[in-house]
Amino acid sequence: MQPVGFWRRYAAWSLDAAIVGLPAIALAWSRTQSALREVPRAFDVLSARLATLMIDGLRSTQEPLSMMLGWLHGGALHAESLALQAALCRALQPGLTAFLLFAAIYWVGCERSPWQATPGKRALGLVVTDIEQRPLGLGRALARHVAGIASWLTLNLGHALAAVPPQKRALHDHLAGTRVLQIEGDSRLPAWARGWLGLQLVFAVALIVSLTLTMQDALRLAVENAL
Repeated sequence: MQPVGFWRRYAAWSLDAAIVGLPAIALAWSRTQSALREVPRAFDVLSARLATLMIDGLRSTQEPLSMMLGWLHGGALHAESLALQAALCRALQPGLTAFLLFAAIYWVGCERSPWQATPGKRALGLVVTDIEQRPLGLGRALARHVAGIASWLTLNLGHALAAVPPQKRALHDHLAGTRVLQIEGDSRLPAWARGWLGLQLVFAVALIVSLTLTMQDALRLAVENAL
């Protein structure tokens, strides 16, 4: 058995996240769908306010940089920004809550089972053990899952520690006294796993482009309406 690096672990985690995420989204969809309708409306209000400020700024003799700094420090967009933030939180909260509940049962239950791993980890030949390479008990499996909060709160720097040799242990592994080891297969990522990672990259780029174009169109329309 050998320590596992970051990308193999991420591929396994993302598979598991998809498995957990689908039923979580399905369970929370009705509440999420109604809350999602508020997000475009809140963004339209923010865009309209920003458009008004931009046009007023163009009609004045104030320098653009000073004008934008004035918006930031003067709180010109504060109320609209808070409203958009609140709408986003309401839209994400049902699905995220369901995901966290399902994830706790899924990860803890699978990693303390005879498999010693989630389905995603098993697909890539991985197991979770303690420092002595023994199976996890319920307490340590639960501690590892809770310690994962620290890895997320460090803006994923805790997860990135899994790329550091020789032990390749993430922050939550250090905190819980656990290891992720590869018990079978080539150390290189299999082709299907590389394809899975590539698919996520394509989806992320497409999502960013789509959101950027949508926001650009909303702001353009707001400027046209304000003229």
